[in-house]
Amino acid sequence: MVDFGGWDMPVEYPSSGGLVKEHLAVRTGVGMFDVSHMGDILIRGPQALDAVQWISMNDAAKLQEGQAHYSALLYPEGTFVDDVIVHKMGPNDYLLVINAGTREKDHSWVRKNVSRFRCHADDVGDYYTQISIQGPRAEATLQKLTNVDLSQIKNYWFKHGTVCGLANTLVARTGYTAEDGFEIYVPSDVPTSERVWNEVTEAGKEFGIVPCGLGARNTLRLEGKMALYGHEISDTINVWEAALDRYCKMEKADFIGRTALQKAKAAGLTRILVGLEALDRGIPRDGYKVFDAADKEIGYVTSGSPAPFLKKNIALAYVPPQHSEIGHEVFVEIRGQKIKCKVVPTPFYKRPKKS
Repeated sequence: MVDFGGWDMPVEYPSSGGLVKEHLAVRTGVGMFDVSHMGDILIRGPQALDAVQWISMNDAAKLQEGQAHYSALLYPEGTFVDDVIVHKMGPNDYLLVINAGTREKDHSWVRKNVSRFRCHADDVGDYYTQISIQGPRAEATLQKLTNVDLSQIKNYWFKHGTVCGLANTLVARTGYTAEDGFEIYVPSDVPTSERVWNEVTEAGKEFGIVPCGLGARNTLRLEGKMALYGHEISDTINVWEAALDRYCKMEKADFIGRTALQKAKAAGLTRILVGLEALDRGIPRDGYKVFDAADKEIGYVTSGSPAPFLKKNIALAYVPPQHSEIGHEVFVEIRGQKIKCKVVPTPFYKRPKKS
């Protein structure tokens, strides 16, 4: 158990057999995560859409009711307050799912910046226990417990229905594993939370379901090149550097950070996020320095670990653009020794398409 954003969180579960087994269960069968530490901000009111458009970089006007998308809250400098998932709950009703470690900061920032609009921004994170059921057998597991036809929920869409006898439960086809799966939001009281957790466990037994901790959550998201605040994104890194431009809709109406991002794009990048694969023995870890062939320090690793499913040692790192071409070789310093790595396409893992 470790402290994570003020929560006691499991790194791994002994009953599951450890991190690697948890990771592989999600890639090949089904795993479940207690992600109740995630924060939730509900923005509601006649100008809720205008507020969401102003504080986030993606175009919420394109969302249909029951649809979600990845986005980010930005500072005026074009750097990250946090990344978020925006859910359109109704015509004037948006739910933002935020990170645990930035929950208080995010809520304060959102409330301050939506105050000009006719809407309310409320921290509703304590209302929910959030359970994430991930993997190719996630649908078969959860379908036993709900009246919602899960096959009709597309990726990054959601519905409300009965789950484990609880009416009006939010069921979203989202996750942080680069795998198919669902996240359910149930009342946060302990008896209800424990009952739902146990019922999901029982429903997934035939598929070998295991509980998964922070360790597997990290290796799964790394294989999928999914950003982690304080690593790939932060208040010193901008959208272009983080290679998240596909989620930043510069063509929409003005939003916080837009002017700075225009200037940054015109000025050109000095660093960009790339994927690395170790060619020599050794594991590039968070914070390790990156060097070029001339032994000049050029960047740093943001996240790195063995990739259990891919059976490689991988990392994400910031390097100058001239060192970012696929196949380019760089060196990562590990305890005084430099190991050779190459730049590889990302994401490292893409889930197979359904036949």
